[in-house]
Amino acid sequence: MSTALDPAIAPPKLKHSPNTLAHMELTPEQKKQVASWIEAGASIADVQRRLQEELEVALTYMDTRFLIDDLNLNLVDKPPPAKAAPPTESTSTDGEAELVDDTDPYDAAADPLNDDLAAPAGTSAVKVEVDRLTRPGTVVSGTVTFSDGNSGKWALDQVGRLVFESTKPDYRPSQADLQTFQAELSHQLQKQGF
Repeated sequence: MSTALDPAIAPPKLKHSPNTLAHMELTPEQKKQVASWIEAGASIADVQRRLQEELEVALTYMDTRFLIDDLNLNLVDKPPPAKAAPPTESTSTDGEAELVDDTDPYDAAADPLNDDLAAPAGTSAVKVEVDRLTRPGTVVSGTVTFSDGNSGKWALDQVGRLVFESTKPDYRPSQADLQTFQAELSHQLQKQGF
């Protein structure tokens, strides 16, 4: 017994199925439209949406990608937004160039309230060492010797907090030594891959 489909019962044939539309069914004008969208920097999703909204052609994302490939179109990479550099020179209304001071007006070293910051470079001899075996409960640990000869142990815990234990109770290093310690610690940790 042969079962042939009765044409009266068979589902109607669609001109095109949304999931199987080939680029051959697009008119030359529609192909040019797609090409212009791509040249303008449209993404695959943009082309897919515009095909649906403007040309009433429904395609899947993959079919849209195949369409773009079949039309030998190349997607245009959008350039990253350019960072605006602050102008160092300004032109006044009369055409003469004016210098613009874009430096920070606050000079911490010249501030009389920051005497310990104004120490000349190279006078602080802070030595930072990283332990070969990390102390338990820490991510990284080591020792530090400050310019005044006092030393202590430092560690970074799992939360990222810096812990310092001095060999002398109530010892506080100078502000300049602290800044040098932080810079040297950062340098040492980068060398270690942290």
